[in-house]
Amino acid sequence: MTEKQPTASGFVLPDLEVPETRGFWEGTAKGELRVEKCGACGRRRMPPRPMCPACQSLKREWEVMSGRGTIWSFVVPHPPLLPTYAELAPYNAIIVSLDEDPSLRFVGNLVTSADGPINEIDPNTIQIGEPVRVVFHQLEDVHLPRWVRARS
Repeated sequence: MTEKQPTASGFVLPDLEVPETRGFWEGTAKGELRVEKCGACGRRRMPPRPMCPACQSLKREWEVMSGRGTIWSFVVPHPPLLPTYAELAPYNAIIVSLDEDPSLRFVGNLVTSADGPINEIDPNTIQIGEPVRVVFHQLEDVHLPRWVRARS
């Protein structure tokens, strides 16, 4: 997704007005995790793009997902990073595979709550295959998807 330059907070945030991704960010503002779906063949895709890679259709729609998935992979970034992120390191960056379609993956942080700091979870406790669910953290005018451990 297209990114802006670092904001006043120092974080790099997406441009909410990019036509291909606007529907995604409109969804996060409503507490919905949306993925783009081809309006012709029905194939889901992430990240959003103008044309379906399966049938080359330009028709698209947004489908709301459950927001549940599993940790597919993760990394723990260490400095050197952008200054704002360096202050938070080490922190986790996880890749989540969605329950509805395991080929769809999202990158985010594992936290204990939507507004928790991205470095609050001990990276040694993260396990591949661990169930998670999406939460949304508002930073300026952007609602960022983050992930919390799912309770069975």
